[in-house]
Amino acid sequence: MDARLAVNLLSDRLAALPLAIVYLTDRCNSRCVTCDYWRHGQTNLPPAAAQRLARELPALGAQVVLLSGGEPLLHPQWAEIAAVFQAARLRLWLLTAGLALARHAVRAAALCETITVSLDGATPATYQAIRGVDAFAAVTAGVRAAVAAGAAVTLRCTVQRANYAELPALVDLGHALGVRQVSFLPVDVSTHVAFARAADYDQTMALRPADLPRFAAVLAGLERTHAADFTSGFIAERPAKLRRLHQYFAALLGQAAFPPVACNAPRFSAVIGADGHLQPCYFIPGASQPNGAPLAQALNAPAAVALRRAIRQGERAECARCVCALRRGPRQLLLAGV
Repeated sequence: MDARLAVNLLSDRLAALPLAIVYLTDRCNSRCVTCDYWRHGQTNLPPAAAQRLARELPALGAQVVLLSGGEPLLHPQWAEIAAVFQAARLRLWLLTAGLALARHAVRAAALCETITVSLDGATPATYQAIRGVDAFAAVTAGVRAAVAAGAAVTLRCTVQRANYAELPALVDLGHALGVRQVSFLPVDVSTHVAFARAADYDQTMALRPADLPRFAAVLAGLERTHAADFTSGFIAERPAKLRRLHQYFAALLGQAAFPPVACNAPRFSAVIGADGHLQPCYFIPGASQPNGAPLAQALNAPAAVALRRAIRQGERAECARCVCALRRGPRQLLLAGV
């Protein structure tokens, strides 16, 4: 138990940081319709910055480092940086689109406790329509290679109009590829920060009115045909949580209220950009940057504390439509840390 976490829960300061989300790069080799990193990303996390983080994070009680981006495997020194974090006894979790995973599978399996691959289609055509590249075969080959190397691999699908009918097929594909788990979250059409979007993007990614009953039927069918996968946890979400995806899309159309959001991620995690900027989560822009200051000091700069207070008090509009809320209860956080 890290008693400093009590400070996190009782104030707007961060005395401990169990989970650090570190962008290795904002470059990307996909061409996703939902994201603009591929259009202009060019920043890599400097190895020296990673070494500083590896020294500072253990002192903050960090347990897990999520390697994110952009596409983290595009960093020319990603493995060396990951090894630095691993040497600091930090558990590594890799979030990747998987295009280069086959080439790096053995090294990634040795360095990372978990590898999550974003896979938004169960067929090559759907994948290409969403991801903008003809890489379905490369991604699935990478998943198989990582599984063969002994990695704990999970799939994550962003549900949208082009792929909602494929949810059962995606679960079946997960079994065929040998992954540990498949998870689903709805496409975000409300914010720009997490996806480096410069302007409103194509709202047709969300479901249309005619899609709602079809999506409800897909979810009902999934619950019937894949009951064992819900019971075992192979599908990460419970049926009731998946039905919240339907409510979310209905809310975007003005046909329902948005699902209630319960999230306290900024109280135990932070996003550290490849250029060093800090954000309280993926979806809300940050209020501070270290600029050479110790990480603990930057996390608790007055503007950062004020931003966490505003989030806690429900003053940030982004939170009401959040598609990736994360909550840890006091007992869970104090006993498990993450």
